[in-house]
Amino acid sequence: MAAHSIRTVAAVAAAFLAAPLAAQVDLGTEEQRAAGKIVYDKYCGQCHGDTGDGNGYATPRVQPKPRDFTTGKYKFRTTPNGMLPTDDDLRRVIEIGAPYTSMPGWPNLTSAEIDNVIYYIKFFSPDFENPDRYGEPIDIPRPLESTEESIARGRVVYEEQGCAACHGEVGRGDGPSAPTLVDDAGDHIKAADLTQRWTYRGGPTKEDIYRTFSTGLNGTPMPSYADSLEVEDRQHLVNYVYSLGDGDDPGYGTLITAVYSEEALDLQDAEALDALFENTPMTRFPLVGQITEPGRNFYPSVTSIEAQAVYNRDEIAFRVSWHDLRADNTGRNNPSLEVPMWNEDNGIGGDDGGDDDGGFFGVEEDSGNDGDFFGVEEEEPQDDAGFFGVETADDSGDDFFGTDDDFFGGGDTGGDGAEFSDAVALQFPASLAPEDKPQLKPYFLFGDSQNPVDLWFVNLTYGVADTFRGRGSDAIEPTEADIVEAVTSYDQGKWTVTYKRRRASRAGVSFAEEQYTPVAFSVWDGFNRERGNKRALSSWFYVYTEPSVEQTATIPVLRAAFLVLVIELLVVFLVRRRAGQDAAGKNTGGEAITATEAPAV
Repeated sequence: MAAHSIRTVAAVAAAFLAAPLAAQVDLGTEEQRAAGKIVYDKYCGQCHGDTGDGNGYATPRVQPKPRDFTTGKYKFRTTPNGMLPTDDDLRRVIEIGAPYTSMPGWPNLTSAEIDNVIYYIKFFSPDFENPDRYGEPIDIPRPLESTEESIARGRVVYEEQGCAACHGEVGRGDGPSAPTLVDDAGDHIKAADLTQRWTYRGGPTKEDIYRTFSTGLNGTPMPSYADSLEVEDRQHLVNYVYSLGDGDDPGYGTLITAVYSEEALDLQDAEALDALFENTPMTRFPLVGQITEPGRNFYPSVTSIEAQAVYNRDEIAFRVSWHDLRADNTGRNNPSLEVPMWNEDNGIGGDDGGDDDGGFFGVEEDSGNDGDFFGVEEEEPQDDAGFFGVETADDSGDDFFGTDDDFFGGGDTGGDGAEFSDAVALQFPASLAPEDKPQLKPYFLFGDSQNPVDLWFVNLTYGVADTFRGRGSDAIEPTEADIVEAVTSYDQGKWTVTYKRRRASRAGVSFAEEQYTPVAFSVWDGFNRERGNKRALSSWFYVYTEPSVEQTATIPVLRAAFLVLVIELLVVFLVRRRAGQDAAGKNTGGEAITATEAPAV
């Protein structure tokens, strides 16, 4: 009897505990899933595939790869490690997307459309029918205050947990394991750059970071620390990681302000040079993949670059820096290097791009008529068109420029299979636009035949600057019109390159005071096999050369006060002169009348 009672109580308890979980199994109605399929086919299938397997039309052209819904593995969740996401978790990603990936937000969808597409997404994996795969969202405590003590404790936790192995000593995603990281599908996955919170795909707030530490990212090397770290230590770790970044937003700018200095611009005096740039304003600029012309780069690893400028009476110096998971400084690179058609060269990490082209880390991809991103029919049926349907020049497997060598000759593959080195270039118009048409600039992809550009190119294998004149991507020639010097350094995931050139140019643009000079940037990541026209790049921005004599506020104020005083004195003078003339007229007229009217004597 007692045993029966115990079994009864246990059964009731089990049913009671299972009820909330069973209630979470909400797969919607057949009508809702049918409505969700319409939305999915219109907005989602190109990447995630018609069957939700992540092998859509655009999959070979994006990195990281689209989510495979059939696995039931989701990275961004509020549920414990290994559990399915809640509907709210899915809704959040659909609404806001995943920053710095090909997954955009869809704020245009109605709440009903999002609900329906969630029901349809669940249809792809049988895991959503299993109550055991559901879990209650974790508790996210109120963030701790970011005190020095908390941050210091977080640093200790960061070291103890081995976070630097992937994310690097200072969090720039350059740990020794970073180049080897893959997800469950065998695709390369980048360790998060903890110093750039705006790139966090799960969100940049302290609550978002705590959630990631507690739930982990299913299907990736990022584990959950819910069992290995107490809540308070996770909060300290949050504070430390949060302290590594400089904001939730990148704060992109459009202008470099070149500041005047009386100091010498000596590239060999690193200490003096650092001190000089320490007090110079820095601007961060966005970089995107070159997806317009052959040699396209659909997934550049470098997404931003920082730039500064300082000048003296004779010279100008630019300093640029960006983050890179490793220093590829043993290979070759050049802005005019041959680049095969994209589908023949889409490997990373030193992949030789040979006959077995495959995808990331040898994942085989369809090399047939892939068309363009949104299914627009191409003129050339065998051509692997661009991200937004921009046509490539031809459908052959020949290199883009049809040449056999680059300006450096070489071909040294370097260590670790790094055939191509990291590189960077500043781009300026060869001549400024006329004053009546300042908006005219050369084509930003290495100029055009009518409006050439000058490139200050640094192959980071050699660390010296070479200059090129570009009249389009297929017309780049070396030039020695101006000597550009450069020094380079790589430190804990950060490249820094400092250029110097005389302000006056013999055949290119000169940097006069109070002048706005167009500038653009290109960065090549050797790990991603970037070279030639396969690169990360920016649009045109500007360099403003500040006047060498600082205009303090006192001078304009005194000048204005003096002008007002002069005007006041002039007004007083004119008023008094007019008054004197009027008085003289009255006196003259009165004497005449008196003489006329006076009786004769």
